[in-house]
Amino acid sequence: MKFFIDTASLQEIQHAYDMGILDGVTTNPSLMAKEGISGKANVMAHYKAICDIVEDNVSAEVIATTYEEMIAEGLELAAIDPKIVVKIPMIEDGVKAIKYLSGKGIRTNCTLIFSAGQALLAAKAGATYVSPFIGRLDDISFNGLELISEIKTIFENYNLGTEILCASVRHTIHLLECAKIGADVATCPLKVFTSLKNHPLTDKGLAQFLEDHRKAEELQAVQA
Repeated sequence: MKFFIDTASLQEIQHAYDMGILDGVTTNPSLMAKEGISGKANVMAHYKAICDIVEDNVSAEVIATTYEEMIAEGLELAAIDPKIVVKIPMIEDGVKAIKYLSGKGIRTNCTLIFSAGQALLAAKAGATYVSPFIGRLDDISFNGLELISEIKTIFENYNLGTEILCASVRHTIHLLECAKIGADVATCPLKVFTSLKNHPLTDKGLAQFLEDHRKAEELQAVQA
């Protein structure tokens, strides 16, 4: 499974990259705003700064909602860096834009997927990734993980090359369940990735090893 970090924070992106686990980044207008990034020139420069940290797969989302405007904006975003994946919303003009951009060899990520039918449409249009939002489905009492399983089955039935990018991943259970299902990618906040390393028995075992080492060193010093 690929790990993407869902943030616009350069510090968090660098942290995940330095851990050696990072395969990509997803962003959106809300995450940009959270970092105080506004204005077209500043946003474009920030995307470039992200690309300079990671090796590939930086999803940059269009703001436009009409076909012509999404095409124009998508081409601008793709021109920033070869690592850019143009993020397009699941609307009818978005599907058309995905088809156009994919035909130009530009990778796309269809976002705001909440049904298997939406995922199938995006895949048929040539999307590189589809992003089902499992946490938001859970919020309204739908099973977000079941959606991942449905999309996985459909894509495998027809050998579709589109990758399933699990989005709105809230915690490690979400992440691990997506991995069990066989999703291609999970995008998460930094805290979800770092939580994977935590286990009380690991902490207890390390403390015991260090204590035993300390006692052995003290004994050796006495004997000397």
